[in-house]
Amino acid sequence: MARTKILIDCDPGHDDAVAILYAARQLDLLGLTTVHGNNTLERVTHNALSILALGGIDVPLAMGCATPLVAPMHPIAEAHGKTGLDGADLPAPRARPIAQHAVDFIIETARAHQGELVLAAIGPCTNVAMALKKEPRLAEWLREITVMGGSTTLGNIRAVAEFNIWCDPEAAAVVFDSGARIRMVGYNVTIATGTSAADIARLRQGGRVAGTIAGLLDFFLARGRAALGLQVAPMHDVCAIVPYVDETLLIYRHVNVAVETQGTHTRGMTICDLRTLTEEGMLTRAGRKPNAHVAIASDAPRLISGVVDTLLSYP
Repeated sequence: MARTKILIDCDPGHDDAVAILYAARQLDLLGLTTVHGNNTLERVTHNALSILALGGIDVPLAMGCATPLVAPMHPIAEAHGKTGLDGADLPAPRARPIAQHAVDFIIETARAHQGELVLAAIGPCTNVAMALKKEPRLAEWLREITVMGGSTTLGNIRAVAEFNIWCDPEAAAVVFDSGARIRMVGYNVTIATGTSAADIARLRQGGRVAGTIAGLLDFFLARGRAALGLQVAPMHDVCAIVPYVDETLLIYRHVNVAVETQGTHTRGMTICDLRTLTEEGMLTRAGRKPNAHVAIASDAPRLISGVVDTLLSYP
C-alpha cells in the first residue's frame, strides 16, 4: 500500500522535531516549509535543518512567512527555550533552504500531486493561508489539511486560545473558511498525549537519533512540569500526523469551527460547535455547516508507544 504523501509546515519546536522524524519514517515526506511561531523564522529554519541532518533526511525545505498576516509579531514560546530546541546538542545543518518561498513551494507541490497530498500545518497558519489566497484551486488540489491547533476546551497561551492559532488567528480563519478538507487536533487532546519519564528512558537506550530526542524531551517535560504540573511532555504536533499511519488512534467529530479574531479575552479561540442537534435544531447554527473533523479523544498510550518505537527504529 502506497504511503501518504505529506508536506509539513512547521516551526520547530520539540514536538515539531518528533513529528518530522516520525513522518519521515512512516509516510512519504515530500518536504518541509517553515513559519514564524515557536521562535523567529531564521531560528526555526535552522532547527528544522538540524533535525533533517539528525535523521539523515533528504527533502527540500522552503522558508516562509516571518510575521503574521495582520497582528504584530508575538513573543517566542518559552516552553521550548531560547533556541526553540533546548536540551540537546543537535548537528549543524547539512543543507540550505531552497530559493523558492514556502507559499510557492506548497502550491507547486500540491499541483504536482493533486488529490494525494496532505498538508500538515503544525505551526501558525500564515503560509497555508497565503497559499490558499494566492491559488484558490489549492483547496481542491489537496487531499486534506491537518491542523495542530486550537482547542475544544481550554487554551495554553490564553485561557481559551491555543498558541498556534493565537499567533495568527486571521490566517487560521482563512484556512477554516477555505472549503478545503480539514482535520484539526487541538490542545484539548494533545495536552494529555505525551511522552512520560519512562518513555524518555526507553529512548535513551536507542541510537543517536532516539538519544538526542530523549535529551530534548527531558527539557520539554521539565518545562511542562514546572509551568503546568504536567507528567508527560505533550506531543502536540505528531498527533496531526498519526492518523495517516493509523486512523484508529484518534476519534473525530465533523463539526463547524470558527476562529475568533476580535475578542479582547478570546482572540485566537477556536469555537467548535460540538452540539448534537435535531434537524430542526440545525437552524440555530445560522447556516454554518461542518467544515472540519475535530479530534475529541486519542488512544494516548498506543499512539505514544508507536511514536517511540518509530524513533527507536532510526540507526
